[in-house]
Amino acid sequence: MPFRDRTHAGQELGLRLVEWADSGDLPNVLVLALPRGGVPVAVEVARALHAPLDVLVAGEISTPIRPQTPIGAVAADDPPLYDRQSLAMMHLSEDRLGDVVVRERNELHRLEYLYRGRRPPPSIDGRTVVLVDDGLATGLTAVAALRFLRRHGPARLVLAVPVGSPRTVESVRTECDDLVCLEQPAGLHVIGEWYEDFGQVSDTEVARTLHGFHATA
Repeated sequence: MPFRDRTHAGQELGLRLVEWADSGDLPNVLVLALPRGGVPVAVEVARALHAPLDVLVAGEISTPIRPQTPIGAVAADDPPLYDRQSLAMMHLSEDRLGDVVVRERNELHRLEYLYRGRRPPPSIDGRTVVLVDDGLATGLTAVAALRFLRRHGPARLVLAVPVGSPRTVESVRTECDDLVCLEQPAGLHVIGEWYEDFGQVSDTEVARTLHGFHATA
């Protein structure tokens, strides 16, 4: 069954994770959302777990020729991650994408300041980190984010999504300690197909949601 919207998806995901939390398997938990679409989902997960919420800003890398086709992803100041098969098909090399990566990284820094302001990023070291998005399609952004987090020493790294491609779920599973995916429909092409309402989430909405969460936490 499709989710009504991201809030509904987050509530269902939160219920699944609460079972772990109640058994003591998720100590010292921190919920991180992949904006933009992961934020409304992560809010409900953080509420269910009574956990702090923040964002990890990561972005896809594409080209002007095919702006809707991601060929890589980047998180923070980490080296970019590329889909080697896509690079080969488009006859591209990493060197030729240097300017694209610089622009994307600058945009990530801008968004991080917009979302977080002067509030410092949360500590990852020794914590149980639950990374949340609204779905898993290519998995590029999720993998870039998970590798960034892994380098910062979490005690346990969990990826949690409401829906994902079965093939992508299996390929990403090796990047984290646990992966929770409520639905894995065969032939999934677009994440939005699994939501009745999959409207775009704006930067303003992300910033307002995070501010409201921290104000009431």
